[in-house]
Amino acid sequence: MELIDTHQHLIYRETLGYGWTRGIPQLEKGDFTLGNYQTLTTDKKIAGTVFMECAVDDAEYKDEARLVAGLMRTPGSGIMAQIASCRPEVQAGFSDWLDEAAELGAVGFRRVLHVVPDEVSQDAVFREAVREIGRRGFSFDLCVLARQLPIAQALAQACPDTVMILNHCGVPDIAAGAFDNWAEGMAALARCDNMQVKLSGLTAYCAPDAMGTETLRPWVDHVLGCFGPDRMVWGGDWPVVNMGSGLPAWIDLSRALLSSLSQQEAQAVGTGNARRIYRLGQAPLTG
Repeated sequence: MELIDTHQHLIYRETLGYGWTRGIPQLEKGDFTLGNYQTLTTDKKIAGTVFMECAVDDAEYKDEARLVAGLMRTPGSGIMAQIASCRPEVQAGFSDWLDEAAELGAVGFRRVLHVVPDEVSQDAVFREAVREIGRRGFSFDLCVLARQLPIAQALAQACPDTVMILNHCGVPDIAAGAFDNWAEGMAALARCDNMQVKLSGLTAYCAPDAMGTETLRPWVDHVLGCFGPDRMVWGGDWPVVNMGSGLPAWIDLSRALLSSLSQQEAQAVGTGNARRIYRLGQAPLTG
């Protein structure tokens, strides 16, 4: 089962700031580079990656996309495209940023919503910006906490022509066993035809001694039951995954958790859906 990693973070501290990593022992020191990633995934059948914006310090999110564009141009990078950060709540300059980001190899955008007030994504300016993302053929990745799943649903319903991808299966609190409300929220969200889901990040939400398939299977099976294998993509979430199992183990766990799928379904989750949803190969770098 080949995988396209649709959630590859990279950290280059000499160039950019990552204030959110302070106080996280697994992440607060050192770089997490493209070379590090490639070493970790040797012989893991990673067919390519989509860089996911890494929540750099607010003033630097455009600089991050420009840095990643340079990495993408490096022979052998394996980076097929990037999801760039954006600020849909700020109307001034928003369209210009979509123009530039497209030239930098962006195929979609993300605004992390659990770091801003819940009201931000409910604002008319924000929603119109997300509609513009869709009109231009881009997708919008959603990163919300489990309690915010109704907020994600409302945004998806307000922007029905924008393809959205829910990151990390909605960030369930697996360690606490908080299944029921999360499961209800996921089922409701899956009824939005424009919503996809990303199998990523889950081991970071587990208790340290319970990250195996037995713990994760009920949660993954529920997501598959809600969305089906034709609306799921896979993500490594490195280096954040170091807060859980680490990347090589997460790759192995993912294949085990998806082992009951047919060959066609596994191919869809592993690579096919990513190519379709993110239009991989259709948005080459320019400039």
